[in-house]
Amino acid sequence: MTPPPDGATPPPEVALPTRDLCTDCGLSRTATPNRCGRACQFIRPDYPGQEARVHGRCRDPARGDELFFGPYQQMYQAALIPPSPGAQWTGITTALAGRLLETRTVDAVLAMAADPADRWKPLPVMITQPADMARCRGMRMGHAPLLSLIEPAIAAGHKRLAVIGLPCQVHALRAIEADLGLERLLVIGTPCSDNTTTPRFHDFLGLLADDPDSVTYLEFRADYHVELRFREGGRKLIPFLKLPLSKLPADFFPLTCKTCVDYTNVLADITVGYMAGRGEQWLLVRNDRGADMLALLGDRIRLAEPTSAGKRRGPVAGFLKNVARAAGGMPVRAMPDWARPLAAWLMPKIGPRGLEFARARVEMKAIETVLHLRKDRPRRLRTMVPAHVWALVAPYGLTPNDGESGDQAQ
Repeated sequence: MTPPPDGATPPPEVALPTRDLCTDCGLSRTATPNRCGRACQFIRPDYPGQEARVHGRCRDPARGDELFFGPYQQMYQAALIPPSPGAQWTGITTALAGRLLETRTVDAVLAMAADPADRWKPLPVMITQPADMARCRGMRMGHAPLLSLIEPAIAAGHKRLAVIGLPCQVHALRAIEADLGLERLLVIGTPCSDNTTTPRFHDFLGLLADDPDSVTYLEFRADYHVELRFREGGRKLIPFLKLPLSKLPADFFPLTCKTCVDYTNVLADITVGYMAGRGEQWLLVRNDRGADMLALLGDRIRLAEPTSAGKRRGPVAGFLKNVARAAGGMPVRAMPDWARPLAAWLMPKIGPRGLEFARARVEMKAIETVLHLRKDRPRRLRTMVPAHVWALVAPYGLTPNDGESGDQAQ
């Protein structure tokens, strides 16, 4: 194993059991890997029950945007002032965790740093010093066993933990939370929809840049562009419609990511993302613990009401048609080359933006889940698809067939 960053503890080396639809959250690498059967998001998730336990209530479809984004108290467009150097956006996530350590609210933070051998490969680490949170800034691409650090953290005497995690990691963590004996557990969640292996991400970079090794930053932005930054200081914007997605293998994104029902990390205490940020960050304060964490930043953070513009119906309906064709083995209908520059120019101006962009992405992920499970794991539909996901896809003509709705869809 490569050495961890200074002041950070990496996970132990444990062989990974072979499991169906596994993102290697790390739970199967612990002393009791059989907990995966009740904790995994891809077996039998209980979002209404978990939301009620974590937040005191489950999502209310009649309240704001909770059908799309899960329970929340407040929602903001936000930016850290000044931005943290090397952060993916402005640095809110690592700033929150740093303040938790500075104020001794927690003893340690479990998060992702860059593997010393590959800046794009995520390395789970246990951070105990506030300054070391800077090592966790930036995006990584690849699966990483974050929860394998839970037992080492407890064994080290840490009873108050914060975790920065993806939805599949957070779902498993919440499922075992009551068994951990912690005095305090605070969860900062980041949204996630599509992941891939680190080697395949390098292949993707090779399609975007002549010198992929010089790329230091990549972000899918809410203005329909991918932004690349380079070691020498250059910058490149690529419209979504001009991405070379047709050159990627069909399994570039694993089935787990194509069937994830939790884009917005609804079981976190606070979610920090980008989708409705309009160039800044997007915060969902989900409960009192999340509100207390946000308060620790004081005047270091600028908060504003999120905005919304454009209409999502057309783009989401078009997405459904393409996913249905792909899931049925048919070639995706590509936009003619002559139309791509025009569409790339128009989408940031007339397409869904802000909250409407976030709603569109959540609906797209819900559609993707239903169609790919029908194709590849039809028996999983009964247990993996919650009722709110069926509600999200219903306006687009997707409803449960016989045997597709189980306890989660009642």
